[in-house]
Amino acid sequence: MKKTILLFSILLIAAGSIFADNYRDGVYFAQEKEYPGSGWKYNVTLVVNRGQIKEVSWNGSNINGGDDKVTMSRTGRYGMEEKGGAMAPWWKQAQAVEKALIRFQDVDRITLSDSAGHTDAVSGASIKVGPFVALVKEALAAGPVGYGPYKDGSYSAQQPGFHNGYKYAVAVTVTSGYIVSVKWDGIAQDGGKSKAQRSVDGEYGMVANGGAMAPWFEQAKAVEAEVISTQSIDQPDAVSGATIGIEPFYELLNSALRGKRR
Repeated sequence: MKKTILLFSILLIAAGSIFADNYRDGVYFAQEKEYPGSGWKYNVTLVVNRGQIKEVSWNGSNINGGDDKVTMSRTGRYGMEEKGGAMAPWWKQAQAVEKALIRFQDVDRITLSDSAGHTDAVSGASIKVGPFVALVKEALAAGPVGYGPYKDGSYSAQQPGFHNGYKYAVAVTVTSGYIVSVKWDGIAQDGGKSKAQRSVDGEYGMVANGGAMAPWFEQAKAVEAEVISTQSIDQPDAVSGATIGIEPFYELLNSALRGKRR
């Protein structure tokens, strides 16, 4: 009897050791590189303990900064049900997908049922899960990275006064400690179009009138992308793709995140 119990215990320990080697312990994070047409870019955070995925967070950040997608959905400001007749709010469907991954412990079991990225494997979710599956695989392949250095939330700062008809404003979104969205724009003194929108519409002629390398909105995007790529709020000597003055941007970025370190 003692030998049987001992053998059973050894088998349990061995099985536990094998299972615990599925994933390395730690916090994993990945986010999409570009914003799709919807203006929402997804990110995924995983927490692994003793080889198992214990926590999963699927979220999204908006191209204009502001609150994350989960917050927008929880507070009724992301109207999937009202506007699109969805089966449940986005955050609830995302939660169902998160719970499925914890249950399966294998993202490949969240199989895609069509080319659009939907799944039949998760009860309670009809949203596209293709981006979620891709980000989970990316995060696990990269290995644990820990949480980022900032407190989660949406932050903003703007200049106190106008100059040449505009005052600059910066909006920042942080998820799992990482900067996931940055928006730099100029608020019009006359209450009209913002600087970025005028640039998009071809009404801010930096290229035609001043020989600039690219329209203002494209250069601003390059600066925003630099922050997300490096996760640094320290002003660099230069930013690839931008020759506009970046001092005001970095001053506002630092102001928005002042006191927001973890």
